[in-house]
Amino acid sequence: MRPTRALVALHVAVALFGFAALFGKWIALSPVAIVFGRTIVGAATLALFLGAVRQAFGRADASLFINGLLLALHWVAFFAGVQLSSVAIALLGFASFPVFVLAVECAADRRAPNLYELVAVSLVVAGLALLVPHFAGSSRIVQGLSCGVAAGFTFALLAVRNRRFVSKANATGLALWQNAFAALWLLPLVVWTSSTIAPTARDFGLIIVLGVVCTGLAHSLFIASMRHVSAHTASVVAILEPVYGIAWAFVLLGERTDTRTIAGGTLIIAAALLATLRAGAK
Repeated sequence: MRPTRALVALHVAVALFGFAALFGKWIALSPVAIVFGRTIVGAATLALFLGAVRQAFGRADASLFINGLLLALHWVAFFAGVQLSSVAIALLGFASFPVFVLAVECAADRRAPNLYELVAVSLVVAGLALLVPHFAGSSRIVQGLSCGVAAGFTFALLAVRNRRFVSKANATGLALWQNAFAALWLLPLVVWTSSTIAPTARDFGLIIVLGVVCTGLAHSLFIASMRHVSAHTASVVAILEPVYGIAWAFVLLGERTDTRTIAGGTLIIAAALLATLRAGAK
C-alpha cells in the first residue's frame, strides 16, 4: 500500500469510527445490547479476516480479558451518551481522551504535568463547560456529556494498556480478542435484561452493519494503514473522529450544531491535538 493510499485508508477508518455513533440513534435497543451485538459481529469479522490472510489469532491472556472490560465500558458509555443527548455531545465528550492519556501517564510516571499539559487540560475543561447551557443533573446534555467523558476516560485506559501489547503482538489479533472478551463481559447483562426489548429484524441488520463495517472493516483499515504511516500521524487523524461523526449526523440525522457546541468542540479538539503533538514530540 502506497503512503497516499494508506492515508486515505486511515481517513476512511476514522470516518467509519465516527459513523458508528449514528447507530445509537438508529437501533432501538439499550447500549448494552448494541455493544454486545457489535462486539460479537466485530470479533467474528476480524477472525474471518485473519483466516483469509492466514495470520494467527495470537494468544489470549488475563490482560486482554481486562482490556475487554474496558472496551465494553467504553462503548456502552459512548452509546449511552448518544442516546441521552446527541451524536455531537457524545463525540466531543469522548474527544477528551488524549488529555486523559496524559493524566494517566503522569500518574504512572509520578510526575507533575508540564505547562503544555496544563494548557491542554484547561482547554478541555473550558470546552466541556461551553457545551453545557446550564448545569443540572436532569439536563440531557449534562448526562450525555458525562457519558461521553466516561467513554473518553475508559478509552484512555485501554490505549495506555494496549501500548504494551502492540509492539509484540498482532494488532488485529488484539482487536479480535478484546471484542470477544467485551462480549463475554456483557453476556450476563444481556441475559438479565433480555425480556425488556426484543430486537427486530431491522435491529439485527443494523448491528451486523455496525459490527462488520464500523468495527471489523474500520479496525482492519486502520491497522493496515499504520504499516505505512507513523503512529503519530494516525493519532492526529484519529482526532478528526468527532468532526466526521458530527458531519454524518448532520447529513443523515439532521442534527444541527449550534454556536456553543462548535466553540466548545473547537477547544476540545485543539486540546486533543496539542496533547497528541506533545506526545509525538517526546
